[in-house]
Amino acid sequence: MDKRVKERFVLSVALSICALLTSVYLGSAYAQDLDNSVWPTNQWLTSTPEEQGMDSSALARLVAFGESHSFDSLLVVRHGRIVTEAHYAPYNGDVPHEIFSSTKAITGTLLGMVYKDGLLDSLDHPILDFFADRRIANVDDRKKAITIQNLLDMTSGLDWDQGFEGGKQQTMQDMYRASNLVQFILDRPMAHSPGEVFNYSNGNPDLISAVITRLTGKPLEDYAREKLFAPLGIADWHWDRDPQDLTIGDGMLFLLPRDMAKIGYLYLHHGEWAGRQLLPPGWADVLSHTIVNTHASYDPSLSYSNFFWILPERHVYMANGKDGQNIAVFPDLDVVVVTTARKYVPLRGLADSVSSAIKSESALPPNPNAAEQLANAIKDAAVEKPTAVGSTPELASAISGKTYKFPDNGLELRSLTLFLTDPRPHVEYEEYLRYPVGSSVRQDVPIGLDGFYRKGPPALSGFYPGHIPAAKGKWLDGQTFVIDMQDIGYGTQIKYVLSFNGEKLTIRRIDEEGWEISATGEQDD
Repeated sequence: MDKRVKERFVLSVALSICALLTSVYLGSAYAQDLDNSVWPTNQWLTSTPEEQGMDSSALARLVAFGESHSFDSLLVVRHGRIVTEAHYAPYNGDVPHEIFSSTKAITGTLLGMVYKDGLLDSLDHPILDFFADRRIANVDDRKKAITIQNLLDMTSGLDWDQGFEGGKQQTMQDMYRASNLVQFILDRPMAHSPGEVFNYSNGNPDLISAVITRLTGKPLEDYAREKLFAPLGIADWHWDRDPQDLTIGDGMLFLLPRDMAKIGYLYLHHGEWAGRQLLPPGWADVLSHTIVNTHASYDPSLSYSNFFWILPERHVYMANGKDGQNIAVFPDLDVVVVTTARKYVPLRGLADSVSSAIKSESALPPNPNAAEQLANAIKDAAVEKPTAVGSTPELASAISGKTYKFPDNGLELRSLTLFLTDPRPHVEYEEYLRYPVGSSVRQDVPIGLDGFYRKGPPALSGFYPGHIPAAKGKWLDGQTFVIDMQDIGYGTQIKYVLSFNGEKLTIRRIDEEGWEISATGEQDD
């Protein structure tokens, strides 16, 4: 071979090897970058909807729907990227949000992890075995037959009124007044044989929490920190405990919306996270489970499994909490949707709105007009709109600074003082705490009198630490003052109607579901 040709050949081979090595290196780096984009442990990637095959104008309509239906936040993830994220004033996404009964699905997730770890031998294990050291009332063959799976599916058979199809929610209220929640649940009489009837109950996930503590030797929250929250990169949460220091399994968990989406994303990926299988095989494939029909009068096909609600014909399942706290998983569409709200969110309407926004598995052409619609809808949601205020009657000055005392009442209110003529209008009140018995806490909440909410500092109120009170008020007439109060991040919007009659004050508390409680007090001389 000619020396010059030989040199060229050697150089060509060398360059080819370099190119190959470079390609391997860049390919590896690209794969690593891709892996980081798929697993949002540290942060979520974002994308335009069109890049993920979704229609921005359809999502703009969903954002607008959220504004008219008391959403606090909306998050849509497709193909591992956030394509829509809206926060509705006065809430913002930096405040952990109470997810209410969506907590149940996380409690069930942790039970799955206990099962995967081999600490639980079978989902058909009778639950009374875990409480053999307790004296339990109303034990019969039916109660002895309750299994872990019965608890997960809300088919325990325990006599329980939680208002699923009407009712006063009496059992749930009695449970929260009990000094020992788990004992109260275990002592309930049986109404049906296990597995026979779906009956929604906060008692079932609370028993699961107690079982997990028995099996792991640590509270549910501590197990969650190690096994679930740390792997998913969830660092900001609060989870309440009962008087026996057991983590409450039915609710009272606060999470950021973006972290709620991580729970859905774990299920979307069959229980795998960043190459680790966190859940037993099949556990996260909820649509493949043997599901329980809830026989709901308002939705005959609504089903349930492992603390998830299922819309079988929509191929959607959801962790669902009071007043619109949802983690919805669309496995066929590679979508996770999160809502936090202050009013019930229709599950089918949400599912249909999201599905209709899907146009393609691959990217769509850019749509500047639709993108602008979505951007404007998100921007508009973040701006608080003032409500109308009435004229101020003479009574405002007369009652300002007067303290009203209340005897024992369902509001758990001990005293209240309005300051409506101060430069800083506010209300001071004292309310009883459930624990320790006989204790109370004082609150000082600013009131906006111009149609805008005024936020107070983070407060400690009963079971709900760290919530941010916000209130605004208006006079309906010469004797009636209405306070519209939110707990930012708690998902409530309560109306307090204060009716003055001489030295008496009657307060009606009306929550976002229309439940009403009242109390009457008198001026304290």
